[in-house]
Amino acid sequence: MERAQRHVSTAGADGSTTRPEESGTALELLVHGVGGTTPEEMLDDPRTVRITGDDTAAVFRRADDVDAESAPDEHRGRPVPEAYVWCNLTSGNGTRALWLLLLPFMVVNLAHWMRPTARGRTRTVRLYGLLVRLTGLTLTVLLVAAVCEVALDLAAWQCAGTSACAERHSWLGFLSPTVSDDGWWSRPGRRLALAALVPAALTWLLWYLSHRTWSAYESQEPLSRSPEPDEETGRTALGRPGFWYGRRLVARLRAAHTAAALLTVAAAVGTSAARFDHRPGGPALLDALGRLLEAALVAATVGVVWVVCRRGRSERRLDRELDARLVRRLPLAALVLLVLAAVYAGWERPGWESAGRLPGDATFGGIALVQGLLVIALGAVAHVLYRTHPDPRAAMRGLAGPAVAMLACALGGVMSGGVSQRVADWLDGTGTNIPGPPVLLTWQASVIPPLLVVLLVLGGWLAWRTWLLRRAAMATVEQDYPGRHNDTTRTRRIARARAAATLTDRAPLLVAVTSTTTLLLGAAALVGAMTSDKAPAEAAQRTHSFVEGAAETAQALGSWLIGLGFILFVTWGRRAYKDPSARRTIGILWDVGTFWPRAAHPFAPPCYAERAVPDLTWRMETWTRATAGRLVISGHSQGSVLAAAAAWQLTPSVRKRVGLLTYGSPLERLYGRWFPAHFGPAALSALHHDVDCWRNLHRPTDPIGGPVGLTGDCGPEVDREPLKDPLAYGRTDEHPLPAPILGHSDYQADPAFAEERTRLLARLHPGVPAQRPQDDSGRSSA
Repeated sequence: MERAQRHVSTAGADGSTTRPEESGTALELLVHGVGGTTPEEMLDDPRTVRITGDDTAAVFRRADDVDAESAPDEHRGRPVPEAYVWCNLTSGNGTRALWLLLLPFMVVNLAHWMRPTARGRTRTVRLYGLLVRLTGLTLTVLLVAAVCEVALDLAAWQCAGTSACAERHSWLGFLSPTVSDDGWWSRPGRRLALAALVPAALTWLLWYLSHRTWSAYESQEPLSRSPEPDEETGRTALGRPGFWYGRRLVARLRAAHTAAALLTVAAAVGTSAARFDHRPGGPALLDALGRLLEAALVAATVGVVWVVCRRGRSERRLDRELDARLVRRLPLAALVLLVLAAVYAGWERPGWESAGRLPGDATFGGIALVQGLLVIALGAVAHVLYRTHPDPRAAMRGLAGPAVAMLACALGGVMSGGVSQRVADWLDGTGTNIPGPPVLLTWQASVIPPLLVVLLVLGGWLAWRTWLLRRAAMATVEQDYPGRHNDTTRTRRIARARAAATLTDRAPLLVAVTSTTTLLLGAAALVGAMTSDKAPAEAAQRTHSFVEGAAETAQALGSWLIGLGFILFVTWGRRAYKDPSARRTIGILWDVGTFWPRAAHPFAPPCYAERAVPDLTWRMETWTRATAGRLVISGHSQGSVLAAAAAWQLTPSVRKRVGLLTYGSPLERLYGRWFPAHFGPAALSALHHDVDCWRNLHRPTDPIGGPVGLTGDCGPEVDREPLKDPLAYGRTDEHPLPAPILGHSDYQADPAFAEERTRLLARLHPGVPAQRPQDDSGRSSA
């Protein structure tokens, strides 16, 4: 360990330190994929040594290879393998299972990065980012409003104010005016002020988690270098110096969202009391104080929206500054308003009693309406961007971002409605003592059964298509494995694996149908909630009894489905906290969903790439400059995405001396289609041009990895022809036992892996970048 650390310390970022012998040592830097692994498995050796890094992410070598640069003759003819292990960034700690509760925030953050490719539309791109940030802000307000609905409305206002409900729950007795004999806390305003501690505590928890992860992830400074032109060359923004350094933006958004959450709590407490004071004949002093408090809340809300709208990401340089104290102290100002609202609500008000619901219908209805309008506007902006530079491979013709934003809003609505419905059922088992949650949440529950029906129909169609593809693939399997094919079960199994792998390409259709159906059903639920408050006489005169019965059945079924889903959600998180295998599964979700920086929501799970990409960049940059050796970065699955992002961050001179080997890579199949502005054809072509050489391996049975579709000077194409999977159809001399169908795993087992790695290393020469063939104009060909 100590010898390894001393060797690394000789490599300076500027290349000014003493170099080891420049003997052409070859290095293979391995980067694992989703789910993680151990360095022993990656290096195929039980004795490994940590070269650099910590318990969270580190680079390992075999014990025999620690001083490989000092003894080049012993390693001539084979590369020195190094393993970068980053799985603890996402799935190493059991507490990360609780990040499931932040799922809507993560999804809306993904929508920010799904914008279409656009050139010369700077203002439109900024408008797109602004709309996504505002959508993320509404999700924060929705979450806190749901907690306020549970704590303030259902518990403190409705249940504690009703004798039958309060008697069933003794822990609410001191809040009930009928149980506690008019105790000090039994006044409605004081009950609300005390219950406000619950959403305030949740806000503090979100702030704390965001601040802690911000210190660990966003504050990791990447390698400093000069910016490269990317507007004309088509290079992706991932190569900009400040792309993986979102310290300033996340701090700014954290302040704004924390203030918005506290203002939501203050509004729930203060406006409830102000509504009573504004009645005719009310106390003039309290009426004036209520209006003054409402004006202050409006002014603070305008300030929060201005902070969110004022500034986006700074990517062209390392922005080491933080915003002014006015922005950083915004949460403190909101907290002061919350305290003032609690004091105002706790004032003695004779005649004020709990009756009906708090004004939650207007709140949730307004949030749903704003979210729908933002998603529609986002779709219009995305369409304009797509028309400027159409990309036929882009998912949903550039509308993937708005569709995913709609799903984030739907997730937030389902989670808030599920919590409210289940708490209401728990507090009032008979369903007759308290009014229950707002009408809109009930109507939102009614859209769940129709949505499930649509998804079941779509799932049936996809299953039918897969069956047809499996039948067609059986003939292809027989052609790929010439000889005897007397094992129909074996042929069918291989064909089924190939057909199932194509389901990944149907994901845009699934998202499009789900988001469109959700938008239409959500609009219907909003209209239904707005028109449901009819007079009893008018309701009695309705003739569509069948429709009404179906609606009531859908509402009841949807309510139970939401509750069941929420219980399963919490149970899964609890199981993942105790079960390492389940925690690993959840870690895979975060490996895919938290690759991108927090650009739209500061309470989303942190971006592990803001640690992993600088790690890889520093390692490749310092080792290459110190040794002038040959380096191949070898990435599997999500590791190939990290490898590509790290290669973009290298200085051009070092980038020309690096080979890229990817296998099971989603670079084009997933990232290129869903994130075209950053992994589209122009960006991947620029990557292939910038590195010395790039080879990609894929299988027809792999549901994640696929070809990148680029031609180049490493051969006819960047992609090698699809690898056979399994390696042999039946028993052979090389495979006396049946060869398994590997799918997305164990690419190193195929002989093609070693062939391509040797081919890449043979192209690289110590100290001198490989030369590319030139065309007639003298420019290097890509």
